[in-house]
Amino acid sequence: MIKKIHRHQDNPIIIDLTGPDGNAFMLLAYAKKFSEDLDKPYDMILAQMQSSDYENLIKVFKDAFGDFAILKRK
Repeated sequence: MIKKIHRHQDNPIIIDLTGPDGNAFMLLAYAKKFSEDLDKPYDMILAQMQSSDYENLIKVFKDAFGDFAILKRK
C-alpha cells in the first residue's frame, strides 16, 4: 500500500525492485502519489519515466524521489 509521505520524513520508504513493488506500473503509481504529496510536476516526470526502458524509469524515479524513497535490489 502506498502511504502519504511528509516533506520532513526522517525514514525514507524502501522499495524492493525484486518484488511486486518493483514492476514498472507500481513505480509509476508511486511516482504519481509522491508527486502529489511533494507538489512535483507528475506529467513531466511521467513523460521522462516512459521515454525509454526500465533502467531509465528507475533513474528518473531516483532523480525525482531519491530523498524520499530508496530503490533496492537484493
